[in-house]
Amino acid sequence: MHAIQLVEPRRFESIEIEPPGDPQPGEAIVATRKMGVCGTDLGGYLGKMPFFSYPRIIGHELGVEVIAVGEDVTKVAVGDRCCVRPYIVCGDCYACRRGAVNCCVKSQTLGVMCDGGLREQFAIDAKLLHPSETMSFEQLALVETLAIGHHAVDRADIYDGEHVLILGVGPIGLSAVEFARLEGGQVTVVDLSAERLERTKAQYGLEHALQPGEGLVDELREITDGDLFPVVIDATGHAGSMAACPKYLAQTGTIVYVGIAGGEVPLVHSEFHKPEATIKASRNARSRDFDRISILIEDGEIDTQPWITHRVDMAEMADAFDTFCDPASGVIKAMVHVSD
Repeated sequence: MHAIQLVEPRRFESIEIEPPGDPQPGEAIVATRKMGVCGTDLGGYLGKMPFFSYPRIIGHELGVEVIAVGEDVTKVAVGDRCCVRPYIVCGDCYACRRGAVNCCVKSQTLGVMCDGGLREQFAIDAKLLHPSETMSFEQLALVETLAIGHHAVDRADIYDGEHVLILGVGPIGLSAVEFARLEGGQVTVVDLSAERLERTKAQYGLEHALQPGEGLVDELREITDGDLFPVVIDATGHAGSMAACPKYLAQTGTIVYVGIAGGEVPLVHSEFHKPEATIKASRNARSRDFDRISILIEDGEIDTQPWITHRVDMAEMADAFDTFCDPASGVIKAMVHVSD
């Protein structure tokens, strides 16, 4: 059986692996049909993702088909199309006991700490599968990206009509835009790329889309009638951007870091102490995020079509990966066709 693994930064190799065999009780065997390329995959490729280890079969944004199920599996059946909640958790640690399985102390994310879905078939705990009767495999592969933004917005606790600033409009930032708007937030976005800003304005009908610069804080004050932003969500994963977040924050406001920086983030204490700020991290997503997103896509509330800008077959993916790392290529979400 065929798979592609990342041997070290910037080097993929094609390998042959054993088929998964019969499923164990509680397991399903799935065939990967589509895989979305995530910022985590790009960070692993570039050697910048702190949770990554090598060699690794990447892939955690997955649209899969169930081809076999083990004993006691009732959630899915053979032939079901599913998205995958790719976080393998212990169920026993402090976080899991509190229901916060997204930050399990022993969490293993497919394609990051353990092998993922860039292979024809693999075995998985059936509880991690979310079936859909109507979504395409490409739509299913987008659910995990959207779930990250959904969880970040959930952490932000946005009030209807509240100003929300989102820094970075790559896939995770766009998913935060999607749900901040659904929660009634007045969204302003900031990004280095003028092309991304224009695309985001057009896709979501936003009034304010800004590039960073010396006058950014003044522009943000003007948008908010001098108050600045009650909610700031940073989806850049860039330490400089993350360090600047308190400058944009209204009194008693909340910062949510959803992007992951590889090193230190230098924060000036007085800048977040003075407004009595709340600083939160947002890690992974929860089962309820996947369930809600599936319903929203199935009901037509979320249009996934504008997200996918690049498509490649599995055999072409390694050669195309440098393009996916280049913002100048216009990539938002690259989709890999893994198997028929």
